[in-house]
Amino acid sequence: MLKIKNFLIACLFLLPQYFFSQHTDVINSNRPGETMSAFSVGKSVIQGEVGLYGIHEKHSLQDYEATGFGTDFTIRWGLFHEQLEFIGDIQYQNEKFTTPATTFRKSNFRQTVFGAKYLIYDPFKRYNKDINIYSYNANKKFSWRQLIPAISIFAGANFVLRDNPYAYNTNTLNYYSNKFNVSPKLMLITQNHFGDGRWVLVTNLIADYISSDNPGYGYVLTLTRGFNSKWSGFLENQGYKSDLYSDAIVRGGAAYLLSRNVQVDASVSKNLKNSPSLLYGGIGFSIRYDDKHKNKLVNYGKAKKVKKTKDKKDKNKVEEPTEEEIIDYQQKERERKAKYE
Repeated sequence: MLKIKNFLIACLFLLPQYFFSQHTDVINSNRPGETMSAFSVGKSVIQGEVGLYGIHEKHSLQDYEATGFGTDFTIRWGLFHEQLEFIGDIQYQNEKFTTPATTFRKSNFRQTVFGAKYLIYDPFKRYNKDINIYSYNANKKFSWRQLIPAISIFAGANFVLRDNPYAYNTNTLNYYSNKFNVSPKLMLITQNHFGDGRWVLVTNLIADYISSDNPGYGYVLTLTRGFNSKWSGFLENQGYKSDLYSDAIVRGGAAYLLSRNVQVDASVSKNLKNSPSLLYGGIGFSIRYDDKHKNKLVNYGKAKKVKKTKDKKDKNKVEEPTEEEIIDYQQKERERKAKYE
């Protein structure tokens, strides 16, 4: 019993020095919000995020009303490095428009984006935080370091099929003029974790359709709160501005963890103007395949040495745990906490 107790104390001193890479114990989805997180899914991890939504649109000036549905699919694939993630984002929409004079339908790919994201700064890397083994509250108090965000960049391109009624505009940089147009998209991503990590703030700054005559610029700001090991909720504000279209949208919703690799979600979105007014409501799920991922334990600082106790026979000698023992202990602790939360 004494040996087990000494082992646990040793782990308490060593755990603050070790952090796992981008991969997390449970799925970390960008759904149901519109922001892109700063962290990748992890090397050799493939993650799919799918949603189905309904939309109601009404334009007070042009005197039309539209109802329809859409689906969006995002594939995320971690390759080569833990910090690197390749992303494909496709959205398809079908709507019925009604005006005083006529009724017609519009359907096509509303968005097709392919690109890659890379984490360029992690504030917790090489950060050596002291742990107070006698006070739980002391370890959970606010730290000014939480104001320093993780930072990532995304670089990709919009692929717009010709004769697409949802085309932002057609005067873009053409690589395949007979099939589709290509226009770059860039994003700066920041992410903060506050308190005990249950509050997460993600910000995206976006430059879209950069090579076109009418580039757009926008932001998405998302605040997420984890209520327990299964439930989380979020509030989001999105703004977009260009010479062709400008808008501001508020969004809210919740997600539920079915298993460590499967999440379901629901959300509602509403814009702040009536030209047109928009109302979205959607559900979705995310699934992750991580069987080929290997946890890489990285030492981000000099570990504190644990004093060894000795008696004449040296029976109670405390040995520093191996990396495999630490990983096993951490996993059991997470499972134990999740069970009783």
